[in-house]
Amino acid sequence: MAFTVIFTVIHYEMSYQVIPPPASLRNYVRYFWVLENPTTSVSQKSFTVMSNGLPGLIFQKNPALFTGFEGERLPQLFVFGQARKYGQLQGGGNFRTVGVTFEPTALKPVFGINANELTDQSACISHLTKTSLCEQLLHCSSVQQQVACLSEFLLTQTQRYNHYNPKLVYATAALQQGKRLSDVLRQLNLSERSLERLFLVHIGITPILYARICRFQASLSLLRQNSFRPLTDIAYSLGYFDQSHFIRDFKLFSGVSPRIYQRKAIERMPGFPEWDLKK
Repeated sequence: MAFTVIFTVIHYEMSYQVIPPPASLRNYVRYFWVLENPTTSVSQKSFTVMSNGLPGLIFQKNPALFTGFEGERLPQLFVFGQARKYGQLQGGGNFRTVGVTFEPTALKPVFGINANELTDQSACISHLTKTSLCEQLLHCSSVQQQVACLSEFLLTQTQRYNHYNPKLVYATAALQQGKRLSDVLRQLNLSERSLERLFLVHIGITPILYARICRFQASLSLLRQNSFRPLTDIAYSLGYFDQSHFIRDFKLFSGVSPRIYQRKAIERMPGFPEWDLKK
């Protein structure tokens, strides 16, 4: 199985790669990624995990290097669900982490669980399914082999369950594009309560919260262009009531204000910044 690297970002010592999924997994996997830090430094750093509306899976070659939002030791191979607000990870040293960024609706068709069971949570993969995947990944000799191993596992999982829901795929894509919830409900011929029940089971959060996270992500895209537009312009262009409303949501999902993000965020991996405290 051949894979193509979409892009590689090298920032100081750390590198980040994005690898597209095979066609058989595109309904479930947005992309694979690899974050590597070959440094010999053992100093600890703080990373912010921003809300992005996407669940995922992470394999750590060395599970002793990172701790979770509550200071807990993270499993070597784990799955995480939707994040309703930002969190902080602590870690450092020499590491290589391979991850899967899933589509918003992927947890139920891949693992057969209700997505809200993992909202603001992570779980060791052995708690979700019986597998030797962790051992297989440890014995892979390259990132390409690890991605192939992950792809084979995920394809087997999707064949095991049958929970793919085209209506939810449409709804998440439409909200990500900035369409109004009322328009989405009308297109799907669903009540707001019915769509909310579907979202909680298949995505893990409500449609309203998902739309807010998508709008936050759209604001990040604008701010990453290094355009110091007035925040009021950005707020109104994305449908916020006013600048204060925009800043409140931004802080909830990122932990900082938009201007602090622009000045101090060091994003080797999008949505996973550390902070330049000298600026």
